[in-house]
Amino acid sequence: MSKIKIVQPNEFEAHNHWYPKAFNATIHPMIAFFLNLGQERIITRYCHMRPTVNGDKLREVLNHKAKYFLWAGADLLNVTSAGGKRQMVVIENNSCPSGQKSMPLIDDNQEQGSYRLMIERTFKPYLKNLRKKIKGGLAVIYDKNPMETSGYAEVIAEVMQEPVYYVPFYTDDENPSIVFKDEIMHVKAEDGTLIPIRAAFRYLTQKPWNRLPLHSKTRILNPIAACLAGGRNKMVAAKAYDIFNAELEPHGLKINIPETIWDVSKNEVPLWVRKMGGHAVVKVPYSNAGQGVYTIVTPDELDRFMELEFDYELFIVQSLIGNSNWSSTTAAGKLYHVGTIPNQKNQTFVADIRMMVSSTNEGIKPLCTYARRAEKPLIDNITDSIDSWKMLGTNLSFKNPDGSWNSDTNRLILMDRRDFNKLGVGLDDLIEAYIQTVLSMVAIDKMAQTLYNKNGKFRMRLFKSLNDDPSLLNEIMLSK
Repeated sequence: MSKIKIVQPNEFEAHNHWYPKAFNATIHPMIAFFLNLGQERIITRYCHMRPTVNGDKLREVLNHKAKYFLWAGADLLNVTSAGGKRQMVVIENNSCPSGQKSMPLIDDNQEQGSYRLMIERTFKPYLKNLRKKIKGGLAVIYDKNPMETSGYAEVIAEVMQEPVYYVPFYTDDENPSIVFKDEIMHVKAEDGTLIPIRAAFRYLTQKPWNRLPLHSKTRILNPIAACLAGGRNKMVAAKAYDIFNAELEPHGLKINIPETIWDVSKNEVPLWVRKMGGHAVVKVPYSNAGQGVYTIVTPDELDRFMELEFDYELFIVQSLIGNSNWSSTTAAGKLYHVGTIPNQKNQTFVADIRMMVSSTNEGIKPLCTYARRAEKPLIDNITDSIDSWKMLGTNLSFKNPDGSWNSDTNRLILMDRRDFNKLGVGLDDLIEAYIQTVLSMVAIDKMAQTLYNKNGKFRMRLFKSLNDDPSLLNEIMLSK
C-alpha cells in the first residue's frame, strides 16, 4: 500500500483540520481586533507604552524580509517581577509550528481560516519564478500532526490549482518515499518512479537535518538552515538572541529570554543549577514538543536527570520561572508566572501562549494564536516528592509507546469567548507577544543568513564554532 496521497484541488473539508472544540468556537473579539490592527497602529501603541523604543527600528524589524526563517511560532510566558513589572518571555521559537487546528475562524465565511492566509501570504510568493528553474510538482512532507499538515496540503492544491503529493517522512523510515537526486527532492512512487518536486511545504520536527540536505534546489519552507540556526536548535537560538539583542539595545528593544548558559556538558549541570539557587531548567538543545526539557526544583529531580543517558553531549541551562517562593536567582532578579485567573477552587495554572507569524510582502504578520496550561496547579511551597514538570510543563504533545504522537487537548486554551478570559492577558500583552515573536524570528533568520557564504554554501566551520557537538554534527546532511 502506497504511503503517498495525491491531493487534488477542491478537496478541503474543514472538520478534518480543527480540533472539535476549536471547530465550533467563536473567536474572542479582542483576538479578532488584535489580528486586524495593522502594523502602524501596533508600532504607535508599542512606542506610546514604551517611550524609549525607536519606532523606525521597530518598523525595520517588522518589515524584515526573511530569507530562511519565513514561518515561525514562538512559545511565550506571561511573567512578572517582584516589583510587579510584567513582560512576555520567549521560551523558544519553532520552525514547524502547530496552531491552525486550535484557532477559531476570524471570519465564519472563510472556512479555510489562517491555513489559507499562510499559503497565500507566504508559501505562494516563496515559489515565485521557480517554474523557470525546476520542472516538478508540489509536496507536503510531514512526520507529525496530520490534522494540520493535510489541511495545508488541501489548501495548497486549491490555491495553486494543481495536485499536491502528501507524503510521510519519518526519521527512522527504512524505505522513505522522499529521496534527493542532484539536490532535487523526488517523491518515490509505488512502482519506483521518481517524481521531481520543485517546492515542498515541510512539517518535519524530529531531527529534520538527518533527512533534508542544507543545499537543495527544491525550495523548502522552512529550509533546514532555519532549524539549525535556532528554529529547532535552542543552543544556537540562544546565541542568535544574544547577538541580535546587542544590535537592538540602542533602540530600546530586547528579546526577553530566561538567563541562559550554553555549551554545558552534563557533568557541569549541577554547578549551574546550584548557582541559580537550586532551581533551573535543563534542555537538550535539539528536541521539541516538550521532549528533552527537565525542570529541576529539588535535589531528587537533579539526581534523576543525572542518571539519564542522552544522544548528545551539550545542554543549555536556563533560569527557572516558577512561583514567587521558588524561582531561579539571576542577576536580573527573580521572575514569576502570572498564570491563569484562579479557577473556582482558587487554583492558578502556568500557561504559555503560542504566537504564529509568517513573512509576507507587507512585513511579518500574525497568523494565529492559542494557549496551553500545565497539568497541575502552581503551589506555594515545594516538597521533595514533587514532580515539577506537571506544574510547569505546558506542551500538549506526548509520545505513545509505539512512537506515534498524540495531544492532551483538555489543557488547550482557545482564543474564543469562553477560554480567553482565563488567561488574564490584555491587548498590550498580545502586542508584546507578537513583537517578541518577530524579534526572535528575525534573530534566527539573521543567524541563518550568516551561516551561508556569498556563494550560497553552508559555513560548516562557523556552525561548528557555534555548536561543537559531535553527535549533532554527524547527523547533518549537507547535500545529496
